[in-house]
Amino acid sequence: MPSYAHPGDAGMDICSCEAAVIQPGERRLIQTGLRMALPEQTEAQIRPRSGLALRNGITLLNTPGTIDAGYRGELGIIMINLGTEPFIIQPKMRIAQMVIAPVLRVEPVEVQVLSDTARGSGGFGSSGV
Repeated sequence: MPSYAHPGDAGMDICSCEAAVIQPGERRLIQTGLRMALPEQTEAQIRPRSGLALRNGITLLNTPGTIDAGYRGELGIIMINLGTEPFIIQPKMRIAQMVIAPVLRVEPVEVQVLSDTARGSGGFGSSGV
């Protein structure tokens, strides 16, 4: 079962239910054996574990991944090895973390003009180095 490692943690650890080896540069879907029913108006965000990224170059593609409240299939984790060594996954190994978050639904409205802000259209690098 997903679980929080420490009091106050935002993310629950998600474990693998299979053994696998991910070669350098390889991406792979790793199964968790988990199926869940989320409360309405929530989502599960699937995120990398910082320790795996720092020590092994292991991260997740499609990050954060979104699991919608209506999904009932098995939770699979799309992993990639950006490191230089093969990465061995064992069953019950913590491979990702899951944050449950509220979902706000909006109705898009087309407009001809947007209101002004101090930032305006400043994008990449607009706040300086």
